[in-house]
Amino acid sequence: MKQTILLLCVLFFSCNTENKTQDIEDPIPLAQENDKIKVLNFGTFHFGYTPDANKTEFDEQSEEAQKEIREISKMLAEFKPTIICIENLPKYNDEINKAYQEFLSDPAILNTNYGESSMIGFDVGRLSHVKKIYGIDNHMGYNYSVGDFIENSPDLENSIDPKTYLQLTNEPFKEYPEIAKREKNYDQLSLLEKLKLINEPVHLDYSINTNADKLLYVGIDDGFEGADNAALFYHRNMKIYSNLNRIPMTKNDRVFIIMGTAHTAFLREFIKRSPKFEMVNTLQYLK
Repeated sequence: MKQTILLLCVLFFSCNTENKTQDIEDPIPLAQENDKIKVLNFGTFHFGYTPDANKTEFDEQSEEAQKEIREISKMLAEFKPTIICIENLPKYNDEINKAYQEFLSDPAILNTNYGESSMIGFDVGRLSHVKKIYGIDNHMGYNYSVGDFIENSPDLENSIDPKTYLQLTNEPFKEYPEIAKREKNYDQLSLLEKLKLINEPVHLDYSINTNADKLLYVGIDDGFEGADNAALFYHRNMKIYSNLNRIPMTKNDRVFIIMGTAHTAFLREFIKRSPKFEMVNTLQYLK
């Protein structure tokens, strides 16, 4: 009898241990792939005229530039977008798409009328068989230079934090020597290398700093001259993001956005927190 009880105990604990071991060894289920809409959020400088504070000299009509742009468009088209958004006002969508259809019928020469929006945007659309281009821009005037104006006016004084403002103005990459080195040689870089640089996360942060956040260190007496102008730029980019969300989409769509880097940087912040979108790594497509 004792032997029988002992045998039953051994079997019980053996089975129980086996079950516990099995529980431990069972792999944790992997997270299922989400249904978020994939976004290639691509920043660029403006190829033609721009009122922006920072400008890049670029001859979009040259044969070399056109060849470089064609190669970059091929890289970006590897994303296989179904929706393309550009830095243009939605009210001009009919005009833009008329020009786009004309380009599709004769793509031998890139359309330079809308700068990078038509040169890259149209060509990526052609390679990806996208039927329609969407403008998502919104215009709001504000003073990029209010901080410099205060600093350079003998009768005015920045009463908030001139030290930080001037550091952000004069040494924006102080803590990133590798980026600072590339930025110093910016004019000598190829078009592809320039686009790689300005799509670096650190450089996108710089775009927000130089266009808006450094103004938060600027004011006269107890005023908020800097913050008021920075808020206008934030507001503009919020409206751009709202325009993006006006476009009908499904989880099967893939969105390519081409805008100036400051807008790209703001969109990155909104999209990172979005339950709707998921960004791909832009630099993986710029090879």
